[in-house]
Amino acid sequence: MKENILKQAQEITSMIESLKIDDKVDLINRIKLMLHKVSPMSTEPVDCVLWVRNESVFANDYNPNSVAPPEMKLLEHSISEDGYTQPIVTFKNDEGREVVDGFHRHRVGKESTIIQGRIHGYLPVVTINENRTDKGDRMAATIRHNRARGKHKVESMSGIVMELKRRNWSDEKIARELGMDADEVLRLAQITGLAEMFKDHEFSQAWEFIEEK
Repeated sequence: MKENILKQAQEITSMIESLKIDDKVDLINRIKLMLHKVSPMSTEPVDCVLWVRNESVFANDYNPNSVAPPEMKLLEHSISEDGYTQPIVTFKNDEGREVVDGFHRHRVGKESTIIQGRIHGYLPVVTINENRTDKGDRMAATIRHNRARGKHKVESMSGIVMELKRRNWSDEKIARELGMDADEVLRLAQITGLAEMFKDHEFSQAWEFIEEK
């Protein structure tokens, strides 16, 4: 039976080979999705890497990770020399695909004319679990990816903690989902919390010295 399936697969690949780029990518994606459904690893996003048009992929508005220009240049060089070795993690919605992890890989694929030309205006993506419909869940997923690499900005992390608290996440849930301890959650909440507490207050630009009589 396996030999018969392989023979049919060979016939299919021969037919795909003659198609134009866009039709070829579209058909291969569809076949990958069909195979993904019967894969024993179907619960793992990396089991199904798709190539999608780069204009359908857009940045999220909460990523606290940042890369300096020299490192961005190195990332571009790495992708130029080694190719895309990691897909961009995305959440699919009606507008397209929101980046959960891989914002800079997504930027390189859009902004580097050499790479964009080589991959024909597409980007490699995986789709995060479909039950991640709440923005808080996607924010947590982004933080987990960043923290696993040790890359995040404290100020932005603080803002995300406050956003999750506004979404009625408990300190315990925030700590669990973001891989923090209770003290770290408290410190991050205080950074932004204190700023928000005094944001509408006016302060003198200088201290006034009053001489005692």
